[in-house]
Amino acid sequence: MASLFIGSFQTPSFPAAADFSPLKTNSHAIVRVLKCKAWMRAEKHFYPEKHFYTSVKLHKQYMTQEHVGSSDGSIIAEDKKLKGRLLVHASSEHSLESQPSKSPWNSVHDAVDAFYRFSRPHTIIGTALSIISVSLLAVEKFSDFSPLFFTGMLEAIVAALFMNIYIVGLNQLSDIEIDKVNKPYLPLASGEYSMQTGVIIVSSFAILSFWLGWIVGSWPLFWALFISFLLGTAYSVNLPLMRWKRFAVVAALCIFAVRAVIVQIAFYLHIQTYVYRRPVVLSRPLLFATAFMSFFSVVIALFKDIPDIVGDKIFGIQSFTVRLGQERVFWICISLLEMAYLVAILVGATSSNIWSKYFTVLGHAALALLLWTRAKSVDFSKKTAITSFYMFIWKLFYAEYLLVPLVR
Repeated sequence: MASLFIGSFQTPSFPAAADFSPLKTNSHAIVRVLKCKAWMRAEKHFYPEKHFYTSVKLHKQYMTQEHVGSSDGSIIAEDKKLKGRLLVHASSEHSLESQPSKSPWNSVHDAVDAFYRFSRPHTIIGTALSIISVSLLAVEKFSDFSPLFFTGMLEAIVAALFMNIYIVGLNQLSDIEIDKVNKPYLPLASGEYSMQTGVIIVSSFAILSFWLGWIVGSWPLFWALFISFLLGTAYSVNLPLMRWKRFAVVAALCIFAVRAVIVQIAFYLHIQTYVYRRPVVLSRPLLFATAFMSFFSVVIALFKDIPDIVGDKIFGIQSFTVRLGQERVFWICISLLEMAYLVAILVGATSSNIWSKYFTVLGHAALALLLWTRAKSVDFSKKTAITSFYMFIWKLFYAEYLLVPLVR
C-alpha cells in the first residue's frame, strides 16, 4: 500500500565530468560557463518535482543578477545574452558531485506532503464537519450519545472521505494541463505523481468507499456515496455528454446537489433511520441547514473559479467568472452569503429556545460583519489575495456547521 504514495524512483547516474566552456570577461577574472542542459534534462526525468523548483530558482537567480565576473570570483549568473547558463567560481574546476540520496524519513515526509495536497484538505475538513454537524441534528436527548451513535457517525465520515478523495483526485486527473497553469503545486500537475499513480489512488479510494458503504448496510449512506460518485464523475471526466464543469450552470448544480442536499438529507437519515431506527422527520433545524447550505454551495461553486480564470480561459471552460469577470462574480457571491446570514438571523430570532436564539443571532451577525469587512479589503489584481479569500470562504463554511446544531 505504501507504494501508492511513495512510488518507485530509479537512482540517477551522472557524467563524471561536466562540460565547461571558457568565457572572456574582464582582466580581473576568467570564469567558466557550466552548460547545465544535460543536468536539467536528467533531473527532469528522475526527479520531476525537484526539477520544477530548481528551474524556478535558476530563473529567479537569472532575473536578479545581471553582472558577469567579479574580483572575488564568486558564483554569479550570466548576463541576458547567455540565458539558461550558470557561471561558477573562476578558480574552481571540480567535477559535479553526486547528490546524496534521500533518507527514509524525507521520503516518507515528501510522500505524505504530496498526498496531503492531492486530497485537497479544505474539502476533507468541510466534509467531516458537515457530517458531524448534521448527525447532531438527529440527537434528541443526552442518552442518544451512545457508542452506537459514534460508531454510525464514524462509518459515515470515513466512507464519505474516501469518496471525497476519489472525486477531487479524478478532477485532478482530468485537469492536469489546466492545473499546470492554475494550480502547479498539485502533485499531478507538478509531476510528483504519474498518471498511473493517480489512477491507482483514485480507483482504490472509490472501491474502499463503496465497500465500506455496503458492509455497513445503511441505504441512506450507500445512496449518498453512489449519487456523489455519479455526479463527481460526470463533473470531471472528458467523455461524451460528460465533463459538466465546462458548463457554468450544470457545474454549479452538481456542487449544489452534493453539498446542499445529499450531505444534509442523506447523512441525517443515516443517523435517524439506520442508527436510531426512528421514522423520518424533516425537522426545523434540518430544513434550515439545507436551505442555508444551498446558498453556501452556490457561492462555493461560483467562487472556486475566480482564482482560476487564466487557465479556464485558455482551455475553454466557460465558468461564470470567464463570462462575467472576476469582480462581478465576487460581489455576487458576497451578496448571496450576506442574504443567507440575514435569513439565518431571522430564523434565530423566531426560535422559542432562548439559548438557541442568542447563539444563532449573534453568531450569524458576527460572521456577516466579518465577511463584509474582509471582502472590502481584497485586491483583485493579486491572485494570492483572491485565493486567500476563497479559503476564508471555506472557513466561514466550517463555522456555519458549528452553528447549525444550535438551531432549535
